[in-house]
Amino acid sequence: MATDKIVLVTGATGMQGGAVVDALLDKGFKTRALVRDTNSAAARALAERGVETCQGSFDDVASLEAAMDGAYGVFSMQNVSLPDDPDSELRHGANLVDAARKTGVQVFVHTSVARAGRQSEFAGWSEGRWYEGYWNGKSGVNDIVRASGLPNWVIIKPAYMLENFLPPKVSFMYPGFGGKVIETAMSADARLDVVSATDVGRFAAAAFADPARFSGEEIDLAAAKVTMGEMAKFISDATGVSVSAHSFAPDDLVAKGYMPGLVDSQVWATVEGYQVDLDRAASFGVDLESPEAWAKRNSTRFQFDPN
Repeated sequence: MATDKIVLVTGATGMQGGAVVDALLDKGFKTRALVRDTNSAAARALAERGVETCQGSFDDVASLEAAMDGAYGVFSMQNVSLPDDPDSELRHGANLVDAARKTGVQVFVHTSVARAGRQSEFAGWSEGRWYEGYWNGKSGVNDIVRASGLPNWVIIKPAYMLENFLPPKVSFMYPGFGGKVIETAMSADARLDVVSATDVGRFAAAAFADPARFSGEEIDLAAAKVTMGEMAKFISDATGVSVSAHSFAPDDLVAKGYMPGLVDSQVWATVEGYQVDLDRAASFGVDLESPEAWAKRNSTRFQFDPN
């Protein structure tokens, strides 16, 4: 059903933000996107679909306020801080929340990550075993949203994104994937909580459509828990290409050229993991796509080496 309500989407040219745009357009919302350059190919593609594009930056508060002028809702997403600017995620989250307050935004939906805010529970956290900057940035923005005083706020906390198995991310996440192998430092029986970007988009759109049902909720989001062997089978069945999964010692993967930080995240997935309550995630009435169905839907997007 068409509506006059405007929702501003940050990260609209990316994976999650793009899925939110899709879901909002499906629900008939007037959709607006914050972009760095309205003349970029990605911005023009959004405009061709009827999305209003507004040029702005998280560090330019005036541009954020201008982009939110008349907006009913905001979808909030910030990039992870980089070493040369370790506070950027917190700063950008705070700027977006401040602009939303000043412009009278009614519904603020923020995307984070499952278990953000619970990192002190991780084995070895006090010894600095895991990437503190990542987790503290995510949980810090959650704290800002929670304390915002906005009329309606929702924090969606996706687990592992299935789109990491697709280009362009797969070449970094799984360098051996083109050779039809999923190589990780996860144990063979470790189960990874997974969710599609499409589901993130549909959850966000549902929250904008029915804020009373979602307001004040923090939702760890996953559709299933899968081993890498199961994921390989889903992809094999969907594509007709035989894909296998192999576990390696962390040092062996690093020796093969895998990024140490990536390998550490796979070890974390075995030692800790996202620990999503699947029943609670399913209780909000938004149908979640199984990884098997997701693989079938995306069967033509997987890329393998020709030989």
